[in-house]
This record gives sequence, structure tokens and C-alpha cells, in this order.
Amino acid sequence: MMSKYEIVIYWSEEDEAFVAEVPELPGCMADGETYQKALSNAEVIIQEWIETAEELNRPIPQPKGRLVYA
Repeated sequence: MMSKYEIVIYWSEEDEAFVAEVPELPGCMADGETYQKALSNAEVIIQEWIETAEELNRPIPQPKGRLVYA
């Protein structure tokens, strides 16, 4: 499933991995050895974040599509 949430991917020297953050979903991030793996892992984590929010009856932000400050 392709997410509509913005995903920011960058290299982390500290983690020695690509990190994928989802700014619209607090605390939602993943990593991977490659850019593609970080993106793939982020898609899984986004779905899990949404499922957890639903189970806890927490609001789920609507995707905005892109950041205005990037």
C-alpha cells in the first residue's frame, strides 16, 4: 500500500542507516540499510501507526501531501 503521508528520508551517521520520518504522524519513523528499504519499512510503520491509533481511539491526521517549510 502506498501512503499519502510525506516521508522524509536521510542518512544517519550515528545509526549507520537511512532514517525515514513521517512528520505528520508523531513518533512515526523507520530505518533501513538502503534508501529503498527505509521507504519500504516506513510504509509498514505508517500502517501500524494508524492501526494503533484506531485501536486507542486517537485522532489520525489527514495527509497534507507536502511540507510548506521544506
